[in-house]
Amino acid sequence: MKHILVLGGAGFIGINMMHLLKKRKYKILCVDKLTYASNKKALSFYKFKNIRLDINDKKIYEIIKNFKPNFVINFAAETHVDKSIDSPKNFINANIVGVFNVMEVLRKLKSLKIKYIHISTDEVYGNIKKNKFSLEKDKFDPTSPYASSKAASDLLVKSYIKTYNFPAIITNCTNNFGPYQNYEKLIPRAIVSLLKNNKIEIYGDGKNEREWIYVEDHCEAILKIMLKGKIGETYNIGSGLIKNNNSVAKSLIKNIKKIQQKNYKIVYVQDRPAHDQRYALNSSKLRKNLNWKPRHSFEGGIKKTLNWYLNNYNKLKKIDIKRQGLKI
Repeated sequence: MKHILVLGGAGFIGINMMHLLKKRKYKILCVDKLTYASNKKALSFYKFKNIRLDINDKKIYEIIKNFKPNFVINFAAETHVDKSIDSPKNFINANIVGVFNVMEVLRKLKSLKIKYIHISTDEVYGNIKKNKFSLEKDKFDPTSPYASSKAASDLLVKSYIKTYNFPAIITNCTNNFGPYQNYEKLIPRAIVSLLKNNKIEIYGDGKNEREWIYVEDHCEAILKIMLKGKIGETYNIGSGLIKNNNSVAKSLIKNIKKIQQKNYKIVYVQDRPAHDQRYALNSSKLRKNLNWKPRHSFEGGIKKTLNWYLNNYNKLKKIDIKRQGLKI
C-alpha cells in the first residue's frame, strides 16, 4: 500500500484530495497547523489522521522519517490575496520558508526516495492578455505578495531539481471551487452572502476573468501527475472554462432562484490594488502527455457546489461576514 503525506491537507483542496486518496485505498497522513481556513470538522468526521504542525517546525523531519511516505503532496500555503496585501510576512514564512524546510528534510531523507508534488497557482504568471494562455515555460510576472511568494517557491523547487536532482513535480492550477472551500473565496462567499443578505459584492466592474475548475477535477489531475508525471516537469492544470466575476455571480443567482425566489442583486465595491484582469492556462501538456481532462462543466460544478453549501448552511449561517471585512 502506498503511503501519502498530505501537507496542508485540512484546507479546501487538501480535504478533497484526501477524499480521493481514501477512495483509492492509499494510507494517508495529514500534517496541518489548523489555521482559520482549515476544515477541522471534516478531518474529525471522516477520521483523517492529522498531526497539528507548522511545516516550518523541525518536528516535520521525524514525522516524515517515521511515516516513510512514497509521495509528499504540499498544499500548505497562505492563499488569500487581500490578506497578503495586509500581512505579507505570513505568506513569506508559509509559502517560501515552509517549502524550503520541507525540501531540506526530504534531501536529508533522500534514501527513502520520496516523490515531492508541489502545488502552485496560475497567479505566478500574472495578468494574461485576451486570447493568450500561459505555458509552463512562460516567465513569471506576479503582482501580489501572495502570487510572488508562490512564484518564489516554484523557482526554489526548480533550483532544487536542477542542483540536487531533487525528485519533484510542480503543478500550477486555475481557480478552484467546490465543497469545503473557505468563505473568504469568491464562490462560497457569494453563496453565503446571497443566503444572508440577498446580494453579492464584487470588486471593480466585475469584468476580471478567471479560469475555473471544479475541485474534484483538480484532485484527479494531481493524482495522475503523482503516479505518471515526469520528475522535474511542471504541469498546468486548467479547465478552459473562463468566466468573469459578473458571469459567476449571475450563474449563482440563476441557480439559487430555482431553490428560493427572492430579489438578488450585485453590488460593486472599490477594486483592490493591482487586481489582475485575466488568468488563463494552456494545459495541453497535461491533457496530451497524461491523458487527463476535466469531467465537470462550470454549470454542473456550480450546481453541486451550491447544493453542498445549502445542505451545510446551518453550520455557516453563524458566520459574521461583515465582522471579517472581506470582499470578493
